[in-house]
Amino acid sequence: MDDHAPRGRRLTADTMTEVSAEIFPPRTVDPDLVEVGRRLFSREARFVAGVAAAATLPSDTLPEIAFAGRSNVGKSSLLNALTGRRMLARISKTPGRTRQINFFDLDGRLMLVDLPGYGYAEAPKNEVRRWTTLLRRYLQTRAALRRVCLLIDSRHGVKDSDYPMMLMLDDAGVSYQIVLTKTDKVGTGELALVAERTRAEMTTHAAAHPELHMTSALQGRGIAALRAALAGFAVVPAPPSVVAAPARPR
Repeated sequence: MDDHAPRGRRLTADTMTEVSAEIFPPRTVDPDLVEVGRRLFSREARFVAGVAAAATLPSDTLPEIAFAGRSNVGKSSLLNALTGRRMLARISKTPGRTRQINFFDLDGRLMLVDLPGYGYAEAPKNEVRRWTTLLRRYLQTRAALRRVCLLIDSRHGVKDSDYPMMLMLDDAGVSYQIVLTKTDKVGTGELALVAERTRAEMTTHAAAHPELHMTSALQGRGIAALRAALAGFAVVPAPPSVVAAPARPR
């Protein structure tokens, strides 16, 4: 099977520091975990279902990682970067195009879930109500949901339209992790300031994970560290069975 997720550079002490800088507060990332994440996300990812109503949600037989965020925050680009594919999730320049929950099976070990974008001002109100009802039902009832990656545009930080989603996650008791996107579009000093402000905001939300990831789908920044974090939720493959050799005749 093709290895879609690029290996990148060999991890040394210097590159470990670089990877750790993609997490805030900074910490070192075990190279073995980075390799586990690379191997998992290089495996086949296939589209399972697109769901527009709670009644048609697929069975939750695999651990699920969901991706949420404002329209045009870069969810599709991030999913494609994680899996090393260009067209796993469709990228559109028109905000609000994702109007259903899309499920992707990653090697039969992890389900990646693309949630509808929110905050698109021109979306019809009846559509917004439908999306909100579907999201709330999914978040409150999905037993297999292990974590939500809440994507925040690093150029803007947390915006007013993000708060309803954060409160919905808090109310549902779903662990969520902030992922800053498009970090290639901001300077180092500005990114550090946004990271500090975002983490301070996270401390006021009960379900928020205490660290955030900083990513650029365009440059590949932070992808290895995020893969390593998410791979820890995947089903561990069963070891190959050992077939005993037939007894030799005496």
